Amino acid sequence: MDEFHQAFLAAVDLIVRGDSELLAIVALSLRVSAAATILATLVGAPLGVLLAVIRFPGREVTVVFANAMLGLPPVVVGLAVYLILSRSGPLGFLEWLFTPSAMILAQFILTTPIIVALIHRYTEGLWRDYGDHLRADGASRARIVVELLKIGKAGLLTAVLFAFGRAISEVGAIIVVGGNIRGFTRTMTTAIALETSKGELGLALGLGFILIVLSVAASAGGFILYRLSGRD
Repeated sequence: MDEFHQAFLAAVDLIVRGDSELLAIVALSLRVSAAATILATLVGAPLGVLLAVIRFPGREVTVVFANAMLGLPPVVVGLAVYLILSRSGPLGFLEWLFTPSAMILAQFILTTPIIVALIHRYTEGLWRDYGDHLRADGASRARIVVELLKIGKAGLLTAVLFAFGRAISEVGAIIVVGGNIRGFTRTMTTAIALETSKGELGLALGLGFILIVLSVAASAGGFILYRLSGRD
């Protein structure tokens, strides 16, 4: 109990006085997760709309596959990215391994299926409601994607928040490809794992408090928007 009390007081002290190491770790985590989420949205949102709009052979299998990808094991994704970015891998020339870029790539792979699946589910209903109107206007597929995302901006923001919540709380993939290098690739989740193993519970607990707030805020915001949008 004394150990927890001391760790709690140390964590509060680090947060209140704005410890430079703690702030640097939080800032890197936010940058990496935000970048991965933005890239996943740019790729996944149009794909999700197209899956809802276009009918083609194998579409149902593609939808099932997109939803199955939500369960990707982060450590396996990290291993795959590691092999791709290693010196002997196809993208080894980029020299991204053990850099924030590798971490962004890993989180991008993990969050894109979330965007695709949620946008697909949401825009299927919008396409039923507005599809005839858009077809009557002679809208191109590119315009249909844009218009449905405009109409369903609440659903888009929901998907973005859920994806960000997944990214910010991820540890398995980024510790493999980032290496948890102090001051360079150390994020909240990897720092918590390391500091706990070292017995430095004050920093670990302080980062844990901040991570919980960010994760819960993102998930709660996404759920509230989803409910307010009126789409099941």
